[in-house]
Amino acid sequence: MNNILDQIASLRLVPVVKIENSKDAIPLGQALLRGALPLAEITYRTTAAEAAIQALTAELPQIVVGAGTVLSIDQVRSAVDAGARFIVAPGFNPTVVDYCLENNICVVPGVNNPSQIERAIERKLKVIKFFPAEASGGLPFLKAVAAPYGDIQFMPTGGINLQNLLSYLSFPRVIACGGSWMVETSLISAGNFEEIEKRTREAVAAIAKESGPA
Repeated sequence: MNNILDQIASLRLVPVVKIENSKDAIPLGQALLRGALPLAEITYRTTAAEAAIQALTAELPQIVVGAGTVLSIDQVRSAVDAGARFIVAPGFNPTVVDYCLENNICVVPGVNNPSQIERAIERKLKVIKFFPAEASGGLPFLKAVAAPYGDIQFMPTGGINLQNLLSYLSFPRVIACGGSWMVETSLISAGNFEEIEKRTREAVAAIAKESGPA
């Protein structure tokens, strides 16, 4: 599990993908690779999610593929069977989280208040999703709510874009941000993978510039 989180932390940006047709999965993955971001969270917001995960993991194994918007144990099983290497949830569902932990599945559940953070700490989770980030008070709220909990890190998602990405990433408690502006569903459905590559490359370059030389 830690290996997956380390890979996510090294890339610092998780493309959150809602895909309508699984045939678009491979060209999407190729666009992300060309944009130097070998990572994708395929959300279970459409019926194409399982097939898209399966296609990506089979054809483009260099991409770290996870499943997002996971709401049930059945969806966890579906995603893992399809090849997903991590699970992301919008909220903190103890049933889903406990199942993942019991089966050694990397899980990043969503939180946006202290009580939910304490549920995560109780289960010895190290990384949790702050969602919906902007609607929940943004970076100022995250800094305030994170202050009492020094050992846990966050993956803000929801309202993240190129304009506020670097601000979130500048907070040491943020390991990565989730974002969908690079991989908008309308771009995927229209087959505009050149624009996806362009937006991805732009985001990766901005992160690299801010990080400076290693």
